[in-house]
Amino acid sequence: MILEKDRLLVFLSMTEVSNKKQEMILKALQDFSVENVLRNNQFMDLLSTEEYHKMLEKYDRRMLDSSIENMQKAGIKILTIFSSEYPSVLKDLPDRPLILYAKGDLSLLKEKCLAVVGTRTPTNYGKIITEKFVDKLARSGLVIVSGLCYGIDAIAHRKTLDVDGKTIAIVGSGFNNIYPATNTALANEIAEKGLLLSEYPPSFVAKRYTFPRRNRIVAGISSGVLIPEAGMKSGTIHTKEFALEYGKDIFAIPGSINSDKSELPNHLLKTAQAECVTDANDIIEFYGLNKVAKQKVIGVSFDEQSILKLLENGEKDFDFLAENSKIPVNILNSCLTTLEIRGLIRRLPAKTFSLI
Repeated sequence: MILEKDRLLVFLSMTEVSNKKQEMILKALQDFSVENVLRNNQFMDLLSTEEYHKMLEKYDRRMLDSSIENMQKAGIKILTIFSSEYPSVLKDLPDRPLILYAKGDLSLLKEKCLAVVGTRTPTNYGKIITEKFVDKLARSGLVIVSGLCYGIDAIAHRKTLDVDGKTIAIVGSGFNNIYPATNTALANEIAEKGLLLSEYPPSFVAKRYTFPRRNRIVAGISSGVLIPEAGMKSGTIHTKEFALEYGKDIFAIPGSINSDKSELPNHLLKTAQAECVTDANDIIEFYGLNKVAKQKVIGVSFDEQSILKLLENGEKDFDFLAENSKIPVNILNSCLTTLEIRGLIRRLPAKTFSLI
């Protein structure tokens, strides 16, 4: 059974009253009920005329209760600032969300979390290092947090699930309107194996302002933030600013000075705002977790071992592999195909290859 004060916060979120105004309303209330807000003239000073009339038009207690019941039937849990399950790491933050909608494993909010965020359009280098880092980080027991957008976000979530790790996705929309829509299947898998969180009700459609707002929650529930790739105008900069404000750890992976996708991590390292990390074990050791040993590759031929050794220093093209491995071209092609099928290497454009 939902409490009256929880019902009030559901209603305020459904009518899109800002977080700041929700806080002001709660501070002014003695009786935490929707009816008390609607019949109390003092709230005309807090709300615009348009907001107040919108609330009057939308309020129907039976419809509100029906919406809440439908959420619960869909497996959506409602966490308000009054709930015992509300994440304690958010409670004392400025501009905390007063309500969260959750789908999945709430126990993950009590684990050590690391946010992995970055550009929506990573380079091949960005994709590879994100997967490489997340593979180890997730295996070490860290819960990987991100925002379910294109690029680094989706790569971080996907890789975590692939290695049976745990991940939390903070979305800037309601669960029935996942943005981007192409990540809906990924969101459903996260809800089943990890946790989906949003401060917006299920039917809410993402707006431009909701993504920077979402980033405060990404930073808030995480012990630290890892930035593999991002430009200086990337939305990642909001997560970084929130992390600095909240006293969180920031880690950055250095990249090429010729790549605009490495501008933000390189800038953070240059200005000493972030810890420089070149291996996931740097972060794992920072938090005192168990290092993840380098996986042994079993059952590969001598030629295949030679190829893997050459790829340890980064992506290489076919001509480089042929020249340096001394493997005949027909056999090299066969070895590369076998390694790709086994999931040990990745085929990139322009006949280039890299380790997974």
